[in-house]
Amino acid sequence: MILTARQLVLATLDRQLLLERRRLDVAEAVRQVCALQAQTPASPYLALWNRVQDFVPEDLDAAFRDRRVVKATLMRITLHAVHAEDYAPYHAAMLSTLRASRLYDRRFTSTELTDADADALFPQLAGFLVRPRTGAEVEEEVTKRFGEHAHRLWWALRTYAPLHHVPTGGPWSFTQPNTYLAPPAAPGSVAQEAAAGAQQLLRAYLRAFGPASAQDFARFTLLGRPVITQALHELGDQVVRVTGPDRADLFDLAGAAVPAEDTYAPPRLLPMWDSTLLAHAVPGRVMSQEYRSLVVRRNGDMLPTLLVDGQVVGVWRAADGGLELTAFRQLGKAAWQGLTEEAEKLAALLADRDPAVYRRYGHWWDKGFPGVESTVVRG
Repeated sequence: MILTARQLVLATLDRQLLLERRRLDVAEAVRQVCALQAQTPASPYLALWNRVQDFVPEDLDAAFRDRRVVKATLMRITLHAVHAEDYAPYHAAMLSTLRASRLYDRRFTSTELTDADADALFPQLAGFLVRPRTGAEVEEEVTKRFGEHAHRLWWALRTYAPLHHVPTGGPWSFTQPNTYLAPPAAPGSVAQEAAAGAQQLLRAYLRAFGPASAQDFARFTLLGRPVITQALHELGDQVVRVTGPDRADLFDLAGAAVPAEDTYAPPRLLPMWDSTLLAHAVPGRVMSQEYRSLVVRRNGDMLPTLLVDGQVVGVWRAADGGLELTAFRQLGKAAWQGLTEEAEKLAALLADRDPAVYRRYGHWWDKGFPGVESTVVRG
């Protein structure tokens, strides 16, 4: 059986809980979808609103506060929200990539400090970070040991060292200044932990985004091909090969299902940087190359999007006491009705939390979008 492009889209939407909202505990929902990109604090909340039936933002507040869901730098060297039990293996899998992104960077190498200097510092800081500390407080502590190089040393460590971001309040749990906490240390061989972590991360990825190629997994994580090849080998018969469009070689979990091609895909209003748009090789499954430059701006900002029948058709933003929906092409009456119903519900949720969500990104709308129709929806 050769899977069609449509089936791959539906498989992704199904596993991302975007075909039907499900009644799940928020921590279990986060685990189900592997990870939620969290560089913008609102995005994990809006991602779960799209996926969890009767989602209540306070439930995610509590999960962050109780550390059942943790926020940390992981895949793609980006902040993600993950189930607390998944953090250690995911971090182990990503550690080599995270370290290289900082310790080989000129901003660190120009200090003439060594990798060993950086690696040796974190165990010394672990005791200091048994309670939440702001970045400024940590940098002051590092200054006592390394003086003028403290800023760049802490810049490296805060990316690759095992650190959780601590909730500090605000409508989406995290506000400035960034505050950090060291999780409990897990003993074991770094190499063994990395290999086992890569296997666990790959299983979680396929459960959340499969069927997918090795290239897709590399796009989602930035892990190298040797690491991915080893993980696929070690997983053995837990993973099976499937054939995609153009006879592409894909992988999936044994026994995983793929929806029928005629399955309905409901409209959704996805948050900025939704993982669904970042989980596969460019341009991905749910966004055409034609619209990529409209959604992904030159500095990497990925705007909140409108999804119709499993495809990105436009963007949305908070405006005029509601939500402004902007389509990149003409949409039918049924599509607009579905988007409007979703927008009314989302606007009502935002009214009690953050009616001007993503306000700092509003400048991307100043020049407009080509060939569009727009409407403003209030809750």
